[in-house]
Parts: sequence; structure tokens; C-alpha cells
Amino acid sequence: MGGAVTRRVSIFGATGSIGQNTIDLIARDSDAYDVVALTGASHIDRLAQDAKQLKADVAVTADPMRLEDLRAALSGSGVEAAAGHDAMIEAAQRPTDWVMSAIVGAAGLEPGICALEQGATLALANKESLVCAGALMLATAKQHNARLLPVDSEHSAVFQALVGEDIGSVERVILTASGGAFRDWPLEDLAQATLAQASSHPNWDMGQRITIDSASMFNKALELIETREYFEVSPKQIEVLVHPESMIHALVGFNDGALMAHVGPPDMRHAIGYALNWPARRALPVERLDLAAIGALTFRVPDEERWPALRLAREVMERGGLAGAVFNAAKETALDGFIDGHLGFTRMAEVVDEVLNTSDPSHIDAQMTLDNVQAADHMARQVAKNIIEQTAG
Repeated sequence: MGGAVTRRVSIFGATGSIGQNTIDLIARDSDAYDVVALTGASHIDRLAQDAKQLKADVAVTADPMRLEDLRAALSGSGVEAAAGHDAMIEAAQRPTDWVMSAIVGAAGLEPGICALEQGATLALANKESLVCAGALMLATAKQHNARLLPVDSEHSAVFQALVGEDIGSVERVILTASGGAFRDWPLEDLAQATLAQASSHPNWDMGQRITIDSASMFNKALELIETREYFEVSPKQIEVLVHPESMIHALVGFNDGALMAHVGPPDMRHAIGYALNWPARRALPVERLDLAAIGALTFRVPDEERWPALRLAREVMERGGLAGAVFNAAKETALDGFIDGHLGFTRMAEVVDEVLNTSDPSHIDAQMTLDNVQAADHMARQVAKNIIEQTAG
């Protein structure tokens, strides 16, 4: 995987599943990379261990209360320890060639923008950045001659299917969804789904939050919005199919009737490796599919009564403006409510719907600046919390 030139890289969200898979690929050819910064949240031992292994310049925990723990874990290693919001931003402002943006949630937006302002290539695994502030992200990249590369398996698949193609010849983009833990449950049982049941994915090994988002299809709702922003296609051109095998990650349909499909194993190292090595395509340690052994691939249209998040995403795309920031903040807050036991599984979508319908239009219609995105985010979280408190009460 290596070359003559050592590349400076940073990994934001290093202790999560995307970050760990990125580290796995980099560690296999560590001489090819100069690791600038690793950031994480609560997994201090893992963060310190990886920072020492990769000889990072700095390791940052988002939790300022854990700074002394991180310093102790890094003692004698020569790796700088830092903590808190300002330290995260300072790390994002350090010159790099390539940055993995894998912080979960809206918290990943500001570090990602800082990385783009340095002219870095930003490998974007953080869905929320484009959902909340797609126009701002793309404008920042253009202004600073930076590049955004998709790392979601679906958007990486679309990106690869479009290599050498004219976006004007695209008729439709089809995202696939596994259907998550409850794809075959009776509809009437969903309201009683437990946290443990929602936290188990049939195909992918992911963190708890994104696994639950897969079960509710909120992850696919985010990806619908992300597709519109990244590829500049209209909402009517974007479709979703439930594909339980998770082998086809996306398809692109062209004006001559052809469909270009990206097929691969459910292993995030493929999309990460493609972004890490782009524009080259290099060998990766992922499974080689045996199509004869797989035998058949199946598809079905998603039921929006089962997965109302898809309908909400289309409403968000129609409203435009900062509706994506409101949608994401309400979704994150509702997810917290489910994890904490204050909301039932199906109530999450109901809370998000209510926040979208009751939010002050001035927040949604405001100009897209970082301050306004953060204000809309804060407002939506407060509205969602109030709804959840009323539910719990």
C-alpha cells in the first residue's frame, strides 16, 4: 500500500468502528504514513495504545475530565495529550494531507470544516456533516482547494460507479439497506423492541448508535439527504431498496437504461481503503466474494409504515435550508431517549416528526453559516428534549 512519499494523516473518531478499521489499514503500512492526530471520547486506553503504536503527534479526548487519564496512559511515549473542544479544533487545524472524519453525530461538523480549511482531503464517514451543512461543506472544500471523499459504503459505491461518467447522464441513484434488526418483525411488535434487540445487526459490525439507526432506518434517511448534497441529484432521483444480503451497496442508473452496481462484502475497510488510496486502487485485506456460493441476491421496496424515517428525509429535502440540521439534532436526541429508556423504539420517529412540524421556521430558513447550523441544532435538541420529558412524565 505504501509509496515513496509519506502522507500526513489524522483520524477523528479513532476509537469507533470506522476509526479502528482505518487504523488497521494504516498500521499494515505504517512507514507510508505520518500520523498527526488521533481523537476519541471515552475509550482512553484504546486511544493511547493506538497513538503510541502509530507514533501520533497528538492524541485528543473530547472529554476534558479524562485529560489526566490520557496523559498517564501516554506517559513517556512522546505523544502529546490534549482534551476538550478547543483541543479538537486545534488538532483539526494542524496541516495534514488526509483526514478521516468519523466522529459520530453533529459534533463532527466543525472539525471537518477546519480540516477542509487547511486544504486537506477529507474522508467523510460522518453522515451528519452533509445532512446538517452540505452546502457549507462543499463551498468550504471548493474555496480551499480541498476534496471530500465519501466513506459511507453506499456513497463510496455511487462515487466509484460514477468514475469516468457524466453526472448529467444519471437518471437515478439506488441506495440499498439491510433492513437492520427488525426487517422481518411483525409491524405490531416494533413498539416493544428492546435496546438489546435494536443493538444487534444481522450483517455489519458497527457501533451501538449506528446499529440502532439501521434498525429504525434513520441511517438510510441521513444517507438520502447526503446523496442529494454530495452528488447534486434531485430527491426524486434517489431510491432505496431493502437488500438483506448487503452485498450490493448502491446502484447508479443511466439514461441508456444501464444500471452500474457496486458489489462487495459488508466490510467497511473497502470504502475506507478506497478513500485512503484514491485515486489509486490498491490491494485490501477484505473477503473475495464467491458469487456461486452466495447463489442469490434479493431486493424489496421498503415499507415506509415500518420505516417512517424515509418519509421524513424526503420532507426534509423538500424543505431545504437548515431542515437537515433540525432533523439530525432531533434524531440524535430521540436516539438518546431510546438508549436511556425514556422512549419506545417507534416513538423516535414520532418525536423527530413533531420537532420538524413545530420548529420556528426562522431557524430552518436562516442562511447556512456554521453559527446558524449550530443554533438550529441547539434549538431542535431543546424542543426534542421537551417532547421526551412530556412523554416520560
